[in-house]
Parts: sequence; structure tokens; C-alpha cells
Amino acid sequence: QMSSFICETIRSKCWKGFGDGVPCVLGIDEAGRGPVLGAMVYGCAVSPVSAADALKDLGVADSKALTEDKREQIFEKMNSDEKTMKTVGYALRSLSPQLISSSMLQRAKCSLNQLSHDAAIDLIRDALDCKINVVQIFVDTVGPKATYQSKLEGIFPGISITVTEKADALFPVVSAASIAAKVSRDMQLREWKFLEKTEKVEGVQFGSGYPSDPTTKEFLRKSVDGVFGYPGLIRFSWKTVDTILDKKGIELKWEADEEENAPGKNSLARWTTSNIGSKEQRHSYFTQRKLQNVNSF
Repeated sequence: QMSSFICETIRSKCWKGFGDGVPCVLGIDEAGRGPVLGAMVYGCAVSPVSAADALKDLGVADSKALTEDKREQIFEKMNSDEKTMKTVGYALRSLSPQLISSSMLQRAKCSLNQLSHDAAIDLIRDALDCKINVVQIFVDTVGPKATYQSKLEGIFPGISITVTEKADALFPVVSAASIAAKVSRDMQLREWKFLEKTEKVEGVQFGSGYPSDPTTKEFLRKSVDGVFGYPGLIRFSWKTVDTILDKKGIELKWEADEEENAPGKNSLARWTTSNIGSKEQRHSYFTQRKLQNVNSF
């Protein structure tokens, strides 16, 4: 169970110092970008350049093209089989739903693309910090691939970098990263413990998390609270959630809304230099309650 507002890094046992200095390729892919609930997990896999055939023999492919059982078998080998652990190592960056929501809804908004880029960059840095000799990087693109590749090349000069669509289907090391990310996210959802002890969420099935999933739709319909919205599993920044809250949420009225939203009223005007020296009128909230400033006690 992940804590709120964190971006947790998980590493395989063989990650630190993987390959003992031999040249390695590194691949990055994610799982859980589209769902309305749960974490988004970024996976990073490394493998010796000389182990390309061994990586293929492991059976890695785009995680979406494999059955759940096959993904879990491969992931188990990545964690326990000595030969496999010499072929591939991995690290995961798990972004909690609360972190995603708060980042996308805060005043200085951080887009999902930016969160994705930051997670990928952190994983590459972690590999280098752990003394892995990375000579080539393959990344499944998020946003325009040329811009993303240029960004990575500026941060990691001297390393060959390829950013492209469907990298998980083109490069085995990205496929391995995809499998690690997918299995980890699925495991988190299976083991999710609701911190909110309410009848609406206890024992309820929430499906795959995709907005089109009927089970997920039913969960969103039944678990909404008029005041608090949803439990921490849900990404409040998704349009699907916003639409439901607009319909079922209890409308709140803030006392300052009417004055601040008046025609021609600039809520930031008092911070501009043009207002320096002018006497600011106190808000009606204070005058109606006869509240005054106290400078001495």
C-alpha cells in the first residue's frame, strides 16, 4: 500500500551495479497512464548489450500482448532466477493517484506528460547513480517524440537515445520494462487497502480502472460522496470524475466568490504596483463581523 502524495522507487535485487561495468541498454515504459484510478507506474529495465538473444529467449514482448499469467511468470524470473537476473534488472517509479491529482490540479499545474518525463529522467539518473554502464536508451514516447528525445539528449549527453512510438513492441529491453511496470501496477490494485472505512468502498470491485470499463463505471457511480468526492484510489484530475462530481457533488458557496467574480474585478489587482499607496477596502466578511486588526497585546 503506497502512502499519499509520494513517488516511490522500487529496485530489483540486481539493480545496483548491474552488469559489473559491461555496456548496457536501458528501456523505459509505463503502465496505468489512462485509468481513472490507481497509480501510474514507470518501469526501467537494463540489460547487457551482449545479452540481446538471452533477453529475447526470456519471452519478453509488449506487456499488453501477453497474458497476465505469462507476464507474472517472466516477472517472477526477473526477481528470482539467477540466470535471468544477470540478463535483466529493473527499477520502478510508482506515482500515487493522490500525487497525480494534486500535481494536475494545483495552482501551478503540472501536466501528466511532465510527470511522465520527470519519472523517466529520475529512473535514468538512478541507473547511472547505481553505477550501471548505460550506453544506449530506448523510451516509449510521451508527447512529441522529437521534443522529448532532444530533452533527454540535453540531460544525458554522450548516451545514444531513441524515443519512439510503440518502443515496447520494437525493443526487448523496453518490453521488459513494460512487463515490470504492468505486473507491479496490477499487484498494487489487487492489494489496495482503502484508508476510507466506508460502506461504499468496502469489498467493492473496481475493475481495470479504465473509464470505459462497466465495473469501473459502476464503482465510480456507487462510491461517490457528495462532500468528499472519492477515496484516495481515484484520480480527481480525470474528466470522468469531474463530470460525476458536477452532477452528484454538493454545491459549495464561498463568501468571497460574488465580489471577486464581479464584472471588471481583477482578483490580483491588489498585488499590482498601481495599487501601491492606495487604501485597500476591507472585505465585507471582516466588517460585518466587526473584526479589527490588533497590533499590541
